[in-house]
Amino acid sequence: MSGQREQVLTGLGVSYGISIGRAVCVENHLEEVFRLPLPAHSIDAEVARYHEASELTIRELTQVKMGELPGDMEDGLQEEIGGILEAHILLLKDPSLVGRVTARIRGEHVNAEWAVHRTTAELAEQFEAIEDDYLRGRGQDLHDVGTYLLRALQGISHHELSEVEGDIILVADDLPPGEAVRLGRHRVVGFAIGSGGRTSHTTIIARSLKVPAVGGLASVTQLVTDEDPVIVDGGAGTVILHPTAETLEKYARLRQAQDAHDLEQQETRHLPSVTLDGTQISLMANIDLPEEIHDAANYGAQGVGLYRSEFLYIEQSPKLPTEEQHLRTYTLLAREIAPNPVIIRTYDLGGRKLARELMNTREENPVLGLRGIRLTMARREMFRTQIRALFRAAYHHDVRVMLPLVTSVDEVREFRVFAQEIAAELSQEGIAHNPSLKIGIMIEVPCAAIIADLLAREVDFFSVGTNDLLQYSLAVDRNNEHVAHLYQPLHPAILRMLRFILESARQAGIEVGMCGEMAGDPRLVPLLLGLGLRRLSMSPRLVPEVKACVRSLSLPELEQLAVTCGSLATAEEVDGYLDRFLKQTASMTEESPLEVLS
Repeated sequence: MSGQREQVLTGLGVSYGISIGRAVCVENHLEEVFRLPLPAHSIDAEVARYHEASELTIRELTQVKMGELPGDMEDGLQEEIGGILEAHILLLKDPSLVGRVTARIRGEHVNAEWAVHRTTAELAEQFEAIEDDYLRGRGQDLHDVGTYLLRALQGISHHELSEVEGDIILVADDLPPGEAVRLGRHRVVGFAIGSGGRTSHTTIIARSLKVPAVGGLASVTQLVTDEDPVIVDGGAGTVILHPTAETLEKYARLRQAQDAHDLEQQETRHLPSVTLDGTQISLMANIDLPEEIHDAANYGAQGVGLYRSEFLYIEQSPKLPTEEQHLRTYTLLAREIAPNPVIIRTYDLGGRKLARELMNTREENPVLGLRGIRLTMARREMFRTQIRALFRAAYHHDVRVMLPLVTSVDEVREFRVFAQEIAAELSQEGIAHNPSLKIGIMIEVPCAAIIADLLAREVDFFSVGTNDLLQYSLAVDRNNEHVAHLYQPLHPAILRMLRFILESARQAGIEVGMCGEMAGDPRLVPLLLGLGLRRLSMSPRLVPEVKACVRSLSLPELEQLAVTCGSLATAEEVDGYLDRFLKQTASMTEESPLEVLS
């Protein structure tokens, strides 16, 4: 042991699992880029130097793409990672990028490093300004390409791990995808990354390689030196530096238990999700990225309850995805999870930069501005491509469309007219499609919950987005440490809203599900089922645990639980009563999964 004190870092768990190894720090800091004026006679040579750096980068990325993807990786994941690298290669060849860089070298008489730095920064600005963390996390292509080019121009060599012995925890402030793939095959068992969200390219690669990873660890490389022992817990989002012998032993046991638990849960994927009294409960998956459909299937999800299609917008940036790209993605999801349904949420984009570019306006509060269904109807041509693809995908598969941030009946009716126009276009063009595409809405703002009875007459299904519904209803930002304790899923107002939403859907004869975090919390499942929910959508890995909970419960008891909880005056009272119910249920059920919740 190094003698240093154990230190626990908290970040964002982006790839599930526990790994233990020795740190290898990867410094990716480029040399500072200066604007150097050049004489006219050296401009041609500088342009040639830029082209040489670009060609070198293309060769290196092609080599990684063609020769260094792990051979045992699932085909879909190989395709996904290969797609990221191919997107970077195409961007390096893009006449627009090449033209802008060379024009800047020639027009401003500057060095290639400065031209690359300024050009990629300007092009990436639109993504950096988007408020949505998901979208911002996906806007890495231009940064990555700029990093590749600057490394080549500055002559920075690749990191090599071939001579490092033992299991490696890769520690870096940032890691371009090409480097992550190349290094990931050298006994790397974990990633600890300073930057990166759940949908960054490096995160996608870590999950695809099934390597535990934690991101969002500010200045992590300043806290670690090579060969330091490190533990990465991708589930908890923690990294432990200089762990004691006791901590190492504890996490070795946890890793072994986790592996056994995961294997056991996957083996239950074919068991029906049914209560003790025979009530069928549909457990579906929320996914961000197409490759997550494999996890959804492996963990026994009965369909996709929420696919956030924003992924496609950034994946094809700076261009919009084509109709065929939309169609391929939706068809892939539907085919992999068939015959179960796939619910595609239309773009839910927001942000000051986006609003300024699309609407020529400035938004000081984009979260409450032009986003969701509002943006769809304000810029119909932008969304026509997506809706056409949804109609086409629904011809062969159970694909449905879901509209975000609906606040009025008018919005639903306006969208239906828009959708009917698109269906008529497809008919005139002789393109196969399903004119009866099911249209649903998110219930995620209080006004939609209050008029749920009116909205239920207009749509085919509801999906309750509890994350936003709680935030807007309780006026609480759960990430604000000063008020986070007021973010209460069991607040009586929330329970009353849920009961009214469910009753409105029942009377209208439409399906209703829940895709917020409440749906994946086994402790809350008994109350949700008692209120009347029969469809829950969650992270794929939560499906087996929630299924075990469902299979241990009896609906008549849950309905009485919901009635009693609905009569209580505070969230604390509801929480206490629910806790007593769970303890009683656990004591009556041998080996009940609810024992761990009490």
